[in-house]
Amino acid sequence: MKAEGQKRASIRNVSPQIECGKYQIKRIVDERIEVEADIFGDGHDKVDAVLLYREAGDENKWEEIPMIHEGNDHWSSAFEGSQPGIYEYTIEAWIDHFNTWRSGLNKKIEARQNVKTEILIGAELMEDALAQANSGQKKQLRNWINLLRDEEKESEAISKIFEDAVTNVMYQTRQRERATRYKKILKVKVERKRALFSAWYEFFPRSTSETPGKHGTFKSSEKILPEIANMGFDVIYLPPIHPIGKSHRKGINNATEAQPGDPGSPWAIGSEEGGHKAIHPELGTIDDFTSFVKKAEKNGIEVAIDFAIQCSPDHPYVKEHPQWFKWRPDGTVQYAENPPKKYQDVLPVNFETEDWENLWEELKSVVEYWIDKGVKIFRVDNPHTKSFIFWDWLIQEINKNHKDIIFLAEAFTRPRVMEELGKVGFTQSYTYFTWRNSKEEFQEYLTELTQTELREYFRPNFWPNTPDILPVSLENQSEASFLIRIILASTLSSNYGIYGPLFEFGLNEAYPGKEEYTRSEKYEVKHWDWYRPTRTKEIISQLNSIRNENTALQTTYNISFADTDNDQLICYSKIDKRTGNKLLIVVNLDPHHTQSGWIKVPLKELEIKGHQPFAVVDLLTASRYIWQNEWNYVELHPQALPAHILRIETTNER
Repeated sequence: MKAEGQKRASIRNVSPQIECGKYQIKRIVDERIEVEADIFGDGHDKVDAVLLYREAGDENKWEEIPMIHEGNDHWSSAFEGSQPGIYEYTIEAWIDHFNTWRSGLNKKIEARQNVKTEILIGAELMEDALAQANSGQKKQLRNWINLLRDEEKESEAISKIFEDAVTNVMYQTRQRERATRYKKILKVKVERKRALFSAWYEFFPRSTSETPGKHGTFKSSEKILPEIANMGFDVIYLPPIHPIGKSHRKGINNATEAQPGDPGSPWAIGSEEGGHKAIHPELGTIDDFTSFVKKAEKNGIEVAIDFAIQCSPDHPYVKEHPQWFKWRPDGTVQYAENPPKKYQDVLPVNFETEDWENLWEELKSVVEYWIDKGVKIFRVDNPHTKSFIFWDWLIQEINKNHKDIIFLAEAFTRPRVMEELGKVGFTQSYTYFTWRNSKEEFQEYLTELTQTELREYFRPNFWPNTPDILPVSLENQSEASFLIRIILASTLSSNYGIYGPLFEFGLNEAYPGKEEYTRSEKYEVKHWDWYRPTRTKEIISQLNSIRNENTALQTTYNISFADTDNDQLICYSKIDKRTGNKLLIVVNLDPHHTQSGWIKVPLKELEIKGHQPFAVVDLLTASRYIWQNEWNYVELHPQALPAHILRIETTNER
């Protein structure tokens, strides 16, 4: 504490941080973590600062990187996490007496003043540094001190003072006890690349049988893996694969009474055959499931399963742990409701139970069970209806031993609630993209996601459709509508997904008065021709190939919107500064009519200089264009292709 009164540097407005460091920010391996702060001292003395970082748990070792003064007391630096895990970072700043002295010395030299005394002050500063120096540094310092004290070698001494070697040693031997350390140690969760870049494909395994009317299995699902891989998807998401309850089972079109043979909703989990750690018998065995996971891996695909914390009335938990549910005065268990919707086949878990500790441990064991079976990705059903502190605990507990696990929050709910789920640790989240339609809506939403604090902890995953949602943008629409939505989803966001094969088949008959599919697959087994070629399927394959080949599309946070003179045309650039990959994307938002207009190419952002021509290649058609100046003309026919994905091929120096 002796040196506390000698600390004169102030550190303010450190970013990024969420709620004063309460929550971790998110990055992936090798993604830059740019840290900024306002740093200053009293008076006119110079200030210097370093960014400190380390892997969490390494209490003694800080790596340090010099911070750069950007002007107006604003400083910045950056670091990267080399492997998944939690990293800590903070800032240290101090009054730089040596550089303050050297700057003053230089001014006096330029003014042709006598600097003999000033040089001796420099020698004293070096003597002060001896206490912090190692043996090699001490030898250098003593040589320089002797040089500065030798009046006959003033010119040589002045020359030596400004050498990099002197600067480095004085920087390394500063008096650390007088440095100000930022009051908080901030944290960043570094995750594997798939946390930021993924293409999801959802399907029901029970609908993969080659025989109409027959229940599909994991074995029949294995057969369609190459088809999904050929489309370029790297994550397969399966709705719940567990036994389905019989009590209050839902029928076709969500009928409250099932008919004989109705399979029920997979989200009504649990029967006498088991619960969350069991496989639906008609899908196969646990060995069949692990075989499916391995076959998927051989096709370059990870399997994500649904983690739905809810039970059918027949779930073993209801009998074994009745205290985990709410019981009504008439002796029945409270089923799930979202008025006016009723889910009589589903019982929510009561997170206010007195037995919450055992409940938490059991749910954690469910996740660990499936991790042991090869699952590394969990799509979590309705996490916003469960306790936030539970998710905070669960995700941290799982990540202690499994740093590569991904959790996707299926939470179409209020903004603050979705944000809280991101803060407590969910890797990705469903979004409002499904209901954004106009140019203004897209630009406003993407700006919010990428240019505000959301960027630090909320990773969007764009889904044009789900088994629960057939949005107006697709309802009874033409193929062009599907192409527009898939192009937007896959290029606006680096994480996206579709529910198939309905999407690539263009199926869009809505249930009257609802944004839902009629004859929803949630309530019946379907039979699909999985190998049927469609143009949408071809474009999806092409889009996923383009995404894999162009690193600019492998992050969401580099988007910049460009002006157009037509509100039906949306234009945005995506640039990867590391690789130099530069894309300009133009989409016709009108699925019915040809739209044309002028787009303002962001020449400065794309590093296109002057008014010389430059070449762009449309990655969808391989067409090559020569453009010139800022404003260029485009015309997009939705029945042909509703978009350009243009790669900037060449630029010309002035």
